Amino acid sequence: MRLAWREALLAFRRAPMLSALSVTTIAFSLFAFGLFGLVALNIRQALAQVEERVEIRAFIIDGTSIEATTAALGDLAAFPEVASVRFVTPEEALARARRELGEFSDVFEAGILPASLDLRLKAGFRDPATVRAVAERIRTYEFIDDVRFGEEWVQKLHRIRNIATFAGTALGLAFAAVAVIIIGSTIRMAVLARAREISIMRLVGATDGFVRSPFLIEGALKGLLGGLLALFLTWAASEIIGKVVFSAAFFDARLAATGVMAGAFIGLLGSAVSVGRHLRAV
Repeated sequence: MRLAWREALLAFRRAPMLSALSVTTIAFSLFAFGLFGLVALNIRQALAQVEERVEIRAFIIDGTSIEATTAALGDLAAFPEVASVRFVTPEEALARARRELGEFSDVFEAGILPASLDLRLKAGFRDPATVRAVAERIRTYEFIDDVRFGEEWVQKLHRIRNIATFAGTALGLAFAAVAVIIIGSTIRMAVLARAREISIMRLVGATDGFVRSPFLIEGALKGLLGGLLALFLTWAASEIIGKVVFSAAFFDARLAATGVMAGAFIGLLGSAVSVGRHLRAV
């Protein structure tokens, strides 16, 4: 194994230009994939922020006792789908309406809006079917006059999320496939550059594992370096976008490390495929 590492490192010294070209090609392939991942991440976070606004508002019949309202608050808070529930007085409802609909503030008068129970749902329970089911359960309370949750808006939001998830997965797989092909071709260039060396090693009795090891290590190292360079380029692009266009979220440490290790794995995989194909031809 020590000899394999030595040969892999010597390959960088033997052909520095080819090694730099390989690392750069891998980096730009992963950079394109990283940019797509960054866009997908920000779209997902934007949709998650919009989903947090999904709310069920149950209007209470005038004259309902405070005891019944308090009991309902406890019951609704115990629903597994509910993150929080809040009692909104008519005065608070009026102030909110005037604040959110300032241009129509003259229309609202004291006492015109009823009290309500406002429910926020937990993440994972904001799809149309779940929201509708919770709303129907709330309607069973005798003192509830009406329940509103913007059903059409919730359905459109859920549809957009599904489309974004499907499109993101499809495009992500396409970018990953292109990256694997480019990286495999790049590693194959290094294999072909040492074709005579491989043939001589096979003639003197070297096993396939012995021949493969330096190339596998070389491919993994190139993929690792390419992944680090791609991560830096993606971070720089994110900073530029944040200053020029809008503030963009960046990958957390776990995702960044996963991306770099994915580069090493893709380099290893591309090298294994290229070396295996060449060994079969020898």
